[in-house]
Amino acid sequence: MRLFGRDLIRAFARKHPDSRPSLRTWVQVIEANNFRHFVELKEAFRSVFNIAGDKYRLIYIVEYQLQTVSVEDVLTHEEYEKQRWRAR
Repeated sequence: MRLFGRDLIRAFARKHPDSRPSLRTWVQVIEANNFRHFVELKEAFRSVFNIAGDKYRLIYIVEYQLQTVSVEDVLTHEEYEKQRWRAR
């Protein structure tokens, strides 16, 4: 799949270095696959994808027909709980 939003991932990883390994793994799995639907995506991660032990939230949109993933935001739990991501 083609990934958009790497700049958001890189910026977040610079600010929160403990997220780097998890985000790197997520990027590798996304780019190495051609998911046709949500079930395949969920199978690749087995459950909800945890970033740094579930410390952070990754919000993204998958366009299965276009084979693209667009990262909308990467947030701390505090930012996520304030629903900052809904303002976009």
